[in-house]
Amino acid sequence: MDAESIANWMLSQIERDGCIYQDDVVDYLVKAKEESFLRENSDGNLVVGRKVLDAFRKLTESTVVWVKPDFYWRFRVAEDEPGREARG
Repeated sequence: MDAESIANWMLSQIERDGCIYQDDVVDYLVKAKEESFLRENSDGNLVVGRKVLDAFRKLTESTVVWVKPDFYWRFRVAEDEPGREARG
């Protein structure tokens, strides 16, 4: 497994379900014994690592946004402001 294949899996989940939560990506990587693609944030929680985020951004730069308050990614809609982050 590499960062690009994880990014592609994440996109496939968004295509199937409409969104993907960071916790679901973390669970997927832990179950696959691929913790090297995770990192610990300042609160001590496991989160998606930089290599995966970079690959996912490259794959979805203009089509997917991050909803920070709820920790998930979804497809961009017309109401979203420019940039990578959405309000919810």
